[in-house]
Amino acid sequence: MSLSKDVINGIISLVISVAVTVALAGDDDSYTLSDVTLSVAISAFLSGFFTSYFAE
Repeated sequence: MSLSKDVINGIISLVISVAVTVALAGDDDSYTLSDVTLSVAISAFLSGFFTSYFAE
Protein backbone atom coordinates (compact mmCIF):
# COMPACT_ATOMS: atom_id res chain seq x y z
CA MET A 1 0.00 0.00 0.00
CA SER A 2 2.83 2.39 0.81
CA LEU A 3 4.45 1.92 -2.59
CA SER A 4 1.28 3.05 -4.37
CA LYS A 5 1.23 6.22 -2.25
CA ASP A 6 4.86 6.88 -3.20
CA VAL A 7 4.09 6.40 -6.90
CA ILE A 8 1.07 8.73 -6.65
CA ASN A 9 3.22 11.40 -4.98
CA GLY A 10 5.78 10.99 -7.77
CA ILE A 11 3.10 11.39 -10.42
CA ILE A 12 1.66 14.50 -8.75
CA SER A 13 5.13 16.04 -8.63
CA LEU A 14 5.68 15.09 -12.28
CA VAL A 15 2.43 16.70 -13.47
CA ILE A 16 3.03 19.95 -11.61
CA SER A 17 6.64 20.26 -12.76
CA VAL A 18 5.93 19.47 -16.40
CA ALA A 19 2.95 21.85 -16.50
CA VAL A 20 5.03 24.71 -15.10
CA THR A 21 7.94 23.96 -17.45
CA VAL A 22 5.73 23.91 -20.54
CA ALA A 23 3.88 27.05 -19.46
CA LEU A 24 7.09 29.02 -18.85
CA ALA A 25 9.19 27.67 -21.73
CA GLY A 26 10.55 30.28 -24.08
CA ASP A 27 11.58 30.04 -27.70
CA ASP A 28 15.26 29.36 -26.99
CA ASP A 29 16.82 27.20 -29.69
CA SER A 30 19.51 25.55 -27.54
CA TYR A 31 17.19 22.71 -26.41
CA THR A 32 13.92 21.41 -27.74
CA LEU A 33 10.86 21.63 -25.55
CA SER A 34 10.50 17.83 -25.59
CA ASP A 35 14.08 17.40 -24.27
CA VAL A 36 13.47 19.82 -21.42
CA THR A 37 10.05 18.37 -20.64
CA LEU A 38 11.42 14.82 -20.51
CA SER A 39 14.25 15.76 -18.17
CA VAL A 40 11.88 17.68 -15.88
CA ALA A 41 9.43 14.78 -15.88
CA ILE A 42 12.06 12.23 -14.86
CA SER A 43 13.52 14.52 -12.20
CA ALA A 44 10.13 15.46 -10.76
CA PHE A 45 8.89 11.89 -10.58
CA LEU A 46 12.03 10.64 -8.85
CA SER A 47 11.99 13.61 -6.47
CA GLY A 48 8.36 13.05 -5.47
CA PHE A 49 8.75 9.29 -5.25
CA PHE A 50 11.90 9.22 -3.13
CA THR A 51 10.81 12.12 -0.92
CA SER A 52 7.66 10.19 -0.09
CA TYR A 53 9.53 6.90 0.23
CA PHE A 54 12.15 8.14 2.68
CA ALA A 55 9.88 10.54 4.62
CA GLU A 56 8.35 7.80 6.74
